[in-house]
Amino acid sequence: MENSSKQWRFGNKRLNSASAISVRGVLDLVIGNLSTDDPRPTIPLGNGDPSQFACFRTSTTAEEAIVDAVHSAKYNGYAPTVGVLSARRAIANYLNRDLPYKLSADDIYVTSGCLQAIEVALAAINRPGANILLPRPGFTFYESRAAYEHLQVRHFDLLPDRGWEVDVDAIEDLADDNTVAIVIINPGNPCGSVYSYDHLKMVAETARKLGILVIADEVYGHLTFGSTPFVPMGIFGSIVPVLSLGSISKRWVVPGWRLGWLVTSDPNGILQKSGIVESITGFLNISTDPATFIQGAIPQILENTKDDFFSKVIVTLKEAADKCFDGIREVPCLTCPKKPEGSMFVMVKLNVSLLEDISDDLDFCMKLAKEESVIIVPAGMAFGMKNWLRITFACEISALEDGLRRIKAFHQRHVRKQ
Repeated sequence: MENSSKQWRFGNKRLNSASAISVRGVLDLVIGNLSTDDPRPTIPLGNGDPSQFACFRTSTTAEEAIVDAVHSAKYNGYAPTVGVLSARRAIANYLNRDLPYKLSADDIYVTSGCLQAIEVALAAINRPGANILLPRPGFTFYESRAAYEHLQVRHFDLLPDRGWEVDVDAIEDLADDNTVAIVIINPGNPCGSVYSYDHLKMVAETARKLGILVIADEVYGHLTFGSTPFVPMGIFGSIVPVLSLGSISKRWVVPGWRLGWLVTSDPNGILQKSGIVESITGFLNISTDPATFIQGAIPQILENTKDDFFSKVIVTLKEAADKCFDGIREVPCLTCPKKPEGSMFVMVKLNVSLLEDISDDLDFCMKLAKEESVIIVPAGMAFGMKNWLRITFACEISALEDGLRRIKAFHQRHVRKQ
C-alpha cells in the first residue's frame, strides 16, 4: 500500500531551468504549434542543419574515410581520454595552417561535437563565485550550461549598426575580480557576422588587460562568403590565452557525426600553469568520448578533402544568404541590419507595430508555424533579443524561396489596417 506521508527525495530541477533557455526547447515550442491540416511541407528555417538537403551533402572523401576506418578494425575499442593520437595530430596540423605558431597533439582534446567542447571549457574555468561574459545575442547553450554549472553570466551587447561587433567598451565595465572568461563566437551564430583581424585583436588586448581568457567558438570557421576573411582567435594566443572550440559538423556538413575539439591556443603556457589543462583532462576523465571510428577517420577527412568541396559549400551558402537578405527586404515588418557574411544565420528585427494580433516575436513565430508551416526562431526567448528573429538560410534555394513567400503572405494577412 502506498504511504501517502512519504516525501520522495529525487529529481533535478536544475536540468529543467537549464533546458528552458535552449534553442532546442524554444524550437520544440514553435514546432508544437504546426497545423496537422496543412498539406504543404514544413519549411525548416529555424535549426541550422543543412545535411538534410542534397545540395549540402558531405564530401565523398569524408564518407570513404569513415568506411576505411570501420573496415580497418583498428578503431573498435575505447579511445584515450583526450582522443586518438592520430586524430589529435591531424587536428593540430589542420589548425596550424592559419596560426603563426605550431600546435602539437598535446594541445588538442577531442570531444563529442562542439557542444561537449563548450561543456569542458565551462567546467574547467569554473570556481565558486566565478562569472563569465557572454555575447547578446549569442549561442544559448552557453547560458544553459552556465546555469547548470552555477556559473554566473554577464552579457555584453553585439552592435547591429556596426556589423554585430563586440561592444568592447562595455566589457571593462562588466568585468570584476570574479570574471574568468569571455566568449567570442566567430563567424557568428546567430548574427552571420565575421570579425576582422583588428577587432579580434582589440578583444584579445581587452581580455589581457582584465586578466581573463578567451573562449573562441569557431565551429563555423572558414564558412565565410563576404569581404572579411575568417581569422582564428588563436592567432592572438601570445596576447591572451585562448580556448579554441571547433568541429567538423559545419564545414563538412555532418552535425550528426559528433566530432569536435577543444584547443589550448596558448604559446606562453599560462593555461598549464593555472591548472586549466589539468581541469580539462579531469572533466574528460568523467565524461563520454566521441565514437572511436570517427576519430580514426579524422586524419583522412582533414588531410584529403579537396578545396572544390569547400568552394561549392561557400557558393551555395552565399547564394542562399543573398536570396534570404533580398527576400526579407520585401517583408515590411522585417528589417535586416547587416547582410550575413558567414555561418548559416541572419538576425532580423521584427516591427510588431505594423501587424494586427501579433504581440511579440514568439507570437509571430507561433502563428507563422500554425498558418504557414514555416519554422523560425523567436530571438526574445532564445537569445534575449525581444522582437528579433533568427532565420537560417542553409537549405535548398527552392525551400528558402517558398518559406520567404509564405512569410510575406503571413505579413500581408496580418498587416495593421491604416
